[in-house]
Amino acid sequence: MVQKAHNLKIAKAILSTPQLVRAKPSINWFFCNYLRKFRVMDVGGNLIVHSHLAPLNSKAYSRFINEHLLSKSIGPSHAQIGITNACPQHCDYCYNKNRTGRVMDKETILKTIRELKNLGVFWLGLTGGEPLLNKDIVDIVETASDNCAVKLFTTGCTLTKQLAADLKHAGLFSVAISLDHWQENLHDQVRNYKGAFQTALAAIDTFKNTDGIHVSVSAVLSKDMLRQETVETYLEFLRSLDIHEVWLSEAKPSVTAYQQENQVITQAERTMLIDLQNRYNKMGGMTINYLGHFEDARHFGCSAGHKIVYVDAFGDVSPCVFIPMTFGNVNETSITDIYHAMLERFPTENTCFINKNYKILQKYMPSNSSIQKDDALKVIDEVEFGPLPKFFKMHYS
Repeated sequence: MVQKAHNLKIAKAILSTPQLVRAKPSINWFFCNYLRKFRVMDVGGNLIVHSHLAPLNSKAYSRFINEHLLSKSIGPSHAQIGITNACPQHCDYCYNKNRTGRVMDKETILKTIRELKNLGVFWLGLTGGEPLLNKDIVDIVETASDNCAVKLFTTGCTLTKQLAADLKHAGLFSVAISLDHWQENLHDQVRNYKGAFQTALAAIDTFKNTDGIHVSVSAVLSKDMLRQETVETYLEFLRSLDIHEVWLSEAKPSVTAYQQENQVITQAERTMLIDLQNRYNKMGGMTINYLGHFEDARHFGCSAGHKIVYVDAFGDVSPCVFIPMTFGNVNETSITDIYHAMLERFPTENTCFINKNYKILQKYMPSNSSIQKDDALKVIDEVEFGPLPKFFKMHYS
């Protein structure tokens, strides 16, 4: 009965986007195989595969089909935007640690979001700093959520029941609360904030009690956790929280402390996590959504600077949140112009850009800021991009 209900959900989603049959058979077959790795969840009427894809029965997903699959738009499909640099926590691995500048005001944020959507963005992540500290966050979500899936990344600091309800009413479809360990002292330690663990648990409960929001945990796995093979212990703890999803990623070599070879994930460790995701997802219940699975050469690879773009709280535009270099600033130039200039330099490839090229970035990394445009171009001159991943080989052939 469970499998039958699951199949009915998928059939309902397919029928809501019948234009998908116009895509090449190889593309449809690819997506069928990809979607088999996950279970569709019905959350408040939204049919969700995982939180980095718009609900299958949403207008945002229809845009993905029409603009990116059928029309083959060269524009970005996914974007993240920092809506504040303020944050009470000070994570050791924070990819925004060395970014500085003049913080975007509300109108600049809204204008940038509108332009991103016009470029093709159908999925938008709101990040920071701690995005809940931006007093305009409800207005920002409301502006972004028309024909676009909006996901919030948060520590949970300053969350209230009323704010959670207001965000849902404004159109938020998913939230990811940061929680990196099942032991309170270790989570608080890596975030340099006493009370971070309890704040995260309280936020999870608040969002779980807000009808219709897809609730996930965003977990950054340390090398120690991988070496000690304690990931499964951690996943069982998260399963006990009765959340919809855990989004797994490894600590990226975006800051100096993590730009050491013994801190960067190996292919064997990445394969282990992919296998772990696939095994857990067959069990049902909580979805495991590992970034390295998405970025794998057998799937979508690394789309930094092409299908993915990041605008930090100061307006600097980067190929992705994990790449500490900028190609322009929206306080000075439109995101449209910056994106098209960046696109010329970033073909999609089959592996994570920062994991592969962090040693080149080290040569140009200032001590107290991200790599600025002139040096960013020098970095790209040294980079050798790899072959296309499977999806893009089929899509553009």
